[in-house]
Amino acid sequence: MRIRWCTRPLPAPPARTKRWRRCRHADRFAPPATAACLSRPGESFMSNMTGSTFTTTDGVELYYKDWGSGQPVVFCHGWPLNSDSWEAQMFHLASNGFRAIAHDRRGHGRSSQPWDGNDMDHYADDLAQLIAALDLKDAILIGFSTGGGEVARYVGRHGTARVAKLALVSAVPPLMLQTGDNPGGLPISVFDGIRAGSLKDRAQLYIDIASGPFFGYNRAGAIKSQGAIDAWWMQGMMAGHKNTYDSIKAFSETDFRDDLKKFDRPTLVVHGDDDQIVPFEAAGKAAAAMVPGAQLLVYPGAPHGLSETHKERLNADLLAFARA
Repeated sequence: MRIRWCTRPLPAPPARTKRWRRCRHADRFAPPATAACLSRPGESFMSNMTGSTFTTTDGVELYYKDWGSGQPVVFCHGWPLNSDSWEAQMFHLASNGFRAIAHDRRGHGRSSQPWDGNDMDHYADDLAQLIAALDLKDAILIGFSTGGGEVARYVGRHGTARVAKLALVSAVPPLMLQTGDNPGGLPISVFDGIRAGSLKDRAQLYIDIASGPFFGYNRAGAIKSQGAIDAWWMQGMMAGHKNTYDSIKAFSETDFRDDLKKFDRPTLVVHGDDDQIVPFEAAGKAAAAMVPGAQLLVYPGAPHGLSETHKERLNADLLAFARA
């Protein structure tokens, strides 16, 4: 690709403000009159974007990664993590001809921590704005756990015009909470317990989850990775206290059944049958049954955090699905 460089002499800006916009491919700063100097014909320039962040319409700054080139694959992470949790899969797909993109959900990771808006509708709208800002087409959307709910609600609210395929990995849809018409869900006491633990000692709660049920390290014979535990804890502690607290309600009580009915693209569902966080029967199996033609891959004995414990298999399965 030939790069067209900005040639007009430019003054050095005194500070980064909204009046100055960065020319992504020239590594220079340009005032509005020269900001149209882009390397890609037809590419639009957005004053609220830099190389790694963009600002939503309600003023939330979201961090994102954009690796490789090719058909875009957009990854949505779980609670209370961030885009780093997808690094093995992003590295694999970006190394095999795809453009891997992942953002830190509002209130998580390196994104800003708004007091309000920590719900699935806002998460889905943020995702829609990222996809539009990057002008992604034929995107493959992959959601893990809470991120699976984000993907489902995106489809429910914004459709699939920009989407080629969908994948749900250890994902929360259709509905985690036990209700009269969802008897297989978990009782509200489970989520009340998580909320209580978060208020009492959030740091210890995250250690207990990561060192126990998330990766299946509480199972007999499990080989623990202290690195995986520490990385999980670190990502959780990077997130906002209020944001992660509110998100417990978002991932547990949001009903995605109507959203799943709007899935009209090839869909892959991956779930471990020993998932102690998001039970397989009420989640992966039920979600796959609601999406016509969905492909269900069950990982025998796999825990919730199979993107780490079964990364080689998941990498291969996601790459095969993307290429199909």
